Amino acid sequence: MFTIIGIVVVFAAIVTGYLMEHGNMSVLLQPAELIIIGGAAAGTLLIANPVHILKQISGGFGVAFGNSPYTKQRYLESMRMMYELFGRARRDGMMALETDSDNPEQSAIFSKYPSFLKDHHALAFVCDSIRMASSGSVEPFDADQMIELDMEVHHHGATQPVAALTTVADSLPGLGIVAAVLGVVITMGALGGPPEEIGKHVAAALVGTFLGILMCYGLVGPMASNMGKAADAENAYYLVLRVMIIAFMKGSAPTLAIEFGRRAIPSHLRPTFQETEKFIKEKTTAPAAAAAA
Repeated sequence: MFTIIGIVVVFAAIVTGYLMEHGNMSVLLQPAELIIIGGAAAGTLLIANPVHILKQISGGFGVAFGNSPYTKQRYLESMRMMYELFGRARRDGMMALETDSDNPEQSAIFSKYPSFLKDHHALAFVCDSIRMASSGSVEPFDADQMIELDMEVHHHGATQPVAALTTVADSLPGLGIVAAVLGVVITMGALGGPPEEIGKHVAAALVGTFLGILMCYGLVGPMASNMGKAADAENAYYLVLRVMIIAFMKGSAPTLAIEFGRRAIPSHLRPTFQETEKFIKEKTTAPAAAAAA
């Protein structure tokens, strides 16, 4: 939502300032310049990147224009889910979690959290880590190293489309100059003609440079930055899951393991200790109370 507002503000400010200086809007409408710059930028993107990165870029635009899924509520629900998993492991042993990790869709715990089940990588991340912990043959230090490696590989893949889009943004001013040079070539061919015709060609050439710079710093560059922050937010979420799992594997009680995870949540999303305790205890004790009744 804020991405759309930001784009509107950028273009509204530029157009308003231009009109305040009594500029002619029709001069800025140069479809040929836009085709040269936009088409060349799209071509460089196709040349430099394989298909899977292009697909990630397409999906990244949806993330950039939407709201982040990693809200305070998402963190609270994830901590409650892990608390339930750890509680079951304490009661029935770590081996009991194999049924949850092997068939998460049929798991009594995971099925309570449909939004988490839809996040396929996060689900695989937790299930693989639980499966490793329930085997009993992996030390916490080795498990932590393995989970860290998983996070690094995933984060590298998530930032590849950001790097690709940043490269395109950096090339846009140069492509604007290319469009401007072509405009100058056309202008040179019009020398000797009416002055107003030469003026139109010069204006079109300058608009090419203007569009290249505007698209770089006012649209594509900020979009790449937004996608990078989304990848960082996802990595921060996985870090919280990692901290909780490793803390429990080291022998911490479920409540303490959750507290380790809470402390790893980014400060602007971190719930208080009281909020976390109330949310977890109320939700986890309600089904048991209903069953007893």
